[in-house]
Amino acid sequence: MDRRQFVQTAGGTATALSTLSMSGTAAAQEDGGGEGGGSEATTVPDYGGWFGDVGNFSDPTSTVDATGQKSATVEVGVQANGGAFGFGPPAIHVDTGTTVKFKWTGEGGGHNVVSDGDGPLDSGSPTGSAGVNYEYTFEEAGLYKYYCDPHKGLGMKGAVVVGEEYPTTTVGGGGPVEVDPHQAGVPLQPHFIGFGAGFAVILSLIFAFFQLKYAESPHTSGGND
Repeated sequence: MDRRQFVQTAGGTATALSTLSMSGTAAAQEDGGGEGGGSEATTVPDYGGWFGDVGNFSDPTSTVDATGQKSATVEVGVQANGGAFGFGPPAIHVDTGTTVKFKWTGEGGGHNVVSDGDGPLDSGSPTGSAGVNYEYTFEEAGLYKYYCDPHKGLGMKGAVVVGEEYPTTTVGGGGPVEVDPHQAGVPLQPHFIGFGAGFAVILSLIFAFFQLKYAESPHTSGGND
């Protein structure tokens, strides 16, 4: 390889690496590799671990909004947890003064509604009779957890959120989120990008050096006839 070929090759390599470095950095920023990237925060009822084993409950944002209604209905014995062993919906939000009617489906054997802890709900002995077998009017705000006594171990649990004053938690982000380049789909990891940028600078310096030292002039390029 003569001087002219080396200079052309070095210059082309430097340009390519510079472009690759900038492309990788841009990709990292677009895919959330920099600051930000968080989703909007949402305040939801804080159920703690109450619904951890409940098959028909996804997350607190799935709480059914029944506010603005004088009454709401929760079915007892819906398909969940391996059979007709669920409340539907498992979590519901109502206003203070709202009456919640618990309507048995008649499936899954005998069910009842019992408050967790010292709550007010107690429908009595389990029954398999279809229809509204129990109702309760919630006069005080709060978060009321309950279960079916015979099937609590299967995950037959529910909750009623009442009014505006109840335990809450925040889901989603509002601050910076650090993203793994592998998960974000960034083709080059940051240390490779930095290496490429540094190597591009070195090649650029070599390129400039050979241009200055070996640049051909009109007096030397043609040779003697």
